[in-house]
Amino acid sequence: MTKDPIFQPIKFRNLEVKNRIFRSSISGRFDNEDGSGTQTRVNWEEKFARGGVGAIITSFVPVTMGGRIMANYATIHSDDFIPFWRRVGEVVHGHDCKFIVQLSHSGRQQDGPGVSNQQRKALSSTSRRETLHGFPCQAMTLRDIKETVQAFADGARRAREAGLDGVELHGANGYLITQFLSSGINNRKDEYGGSLENRARFLRDIVTAIRREVGSDFHLQVKVSAVDFNNVIPWERKGNKLEDTIQICKWVEQDGADAVHISTGSLFPHPLNPPGDFSFDTIMNTYDTMIASGVYTLRNYFMFRYKILRPIFYLLWFRMKRGKPVEGIGAEYARAVRQQVKIPVLSTGGYQTASFIRRHIEEGYFDAVAIARPLIANNDLVKQWERGLDKPERPCTYCNKCLLNAPKNPLGCYELSRYDGDYDAMLKEILSVYGHSPDYWSKLPPVSKPIVAPVAIRPSA
Repeated sequence: MTKDPIFQPIKFRNLEVKNRIFRSSISGRFDNEDGSGTQTRVNWEEKFARGGVGAIITSFVPVTMGGRIMANYATIHSDDFIPFWRRVGEVVHGHDCKFIVQLSHSGRQQDGPGVSNQQRKALSSTSRRETLHGFPCQAMTLRDIKETVQAFADGARRAREAGLDGVELHGANGYLITQFLSSGINNRKDEYGGSLENRARFLRDIVTAIRREVGSDFHLQVKVSAVDFNNVIPWERKGNKLEDTIQICKWVEQDGADAVHISTGSLFPHPLNPPGDFSFDTIMNTYDTMIASGVYTLRNYFMFRYKILRPIFYLLWFRMKRGKPVEGIGAEYARAVRQQVKIPVLSTGGYQTASFIRRHIEEGYFDAVAIARPLIANNDLVKQWERGLDKPERPCTYCNKCLLNAPKNPLGCYELSRYDGDYDAMLKEILSVYGHSPDYWSKLPPVSKPIVAPVAIRPSA
């Protein structure tokens, strides 16, 4: 292990991580409607820390209640929630694992905004609705922008006060920062629209505000989409190109970012993020939770539900995937960025083969990888590599059923073939984070359907 680049520590300006494997941003609807966290989330994060990853990047953590992507995710919009995040960090740190909060704001991309947002339009860079689901929105005023920039800075301060190891700005995959950065989305005429420099101003203002709030010695990384590929709907503008993103990465490095995390796509999910399959049977049963959220969601639901319409969606969605790999789909983009910046570069994109990751680190494509679905499938993936396996014994199939179940059902691996067709075994694994610590379930005899209630962690007085 001492010579394996996967298990070499990675050193940032203000942080050292024990290996090159980060758990990427993933989580389910584990928390309370008011943004307070639960024991379920603590259990969820601990599963991955125990499995051997060097650092965990949280799920999207909204910096305002109006910026929630989906309800029942813990937020960091209030000082009242600092004790909860301190508790999560302490549990993760107990496994020699770092904990990085992904500060986020949905902008117009609200899959399930919750009761607090039902009577107001989402804030965005634009007043044009999102084109796949038709989420309505309104362009932010300069005052809205100023308040939101400060909300990100306050979120970073709270993360630091909670004793966590750093923050990541979610500037990728169609959320608010992307809505400013992308030439395919941002149609503003003021100082936050038009040229690339103007479109990047919002992100750069946030980086500057965070540095002003927490100083220069707290880890800050920025996640961006290397290429927007905004034309999922074919007549849409394609958006930012790789050369645009390279320049953005240079700017945030100059402004004080300690690392960049390279992804793809101007919305989420996107045909190229996460790459893999698309289960119509799964989304037909879960997409109904989003029908009220957008103008085009009922149209989409009919395409998912009725087999005669599915080829239309299939053609639109899969035309972008043709000829592209699943594992390492973003490696070339990460390499292009890494050649132009001096700070470490993380890459995401279906990584689960040790030799593939090892070779790409050695050849300078990236400094570390961020993994989501393969770690849902195998929480102990890193430990399997330590034992000498190149691929996990039961690898992730990239079916994307975990993602497609998330709006309605608990997050977990829903690929029944990985459980030898045993539905009860699958259910037990998915529900293992509820109520008690994961160790609690491992000591119980086999059961069909464990039923437990999440336990809320209330803010201290």
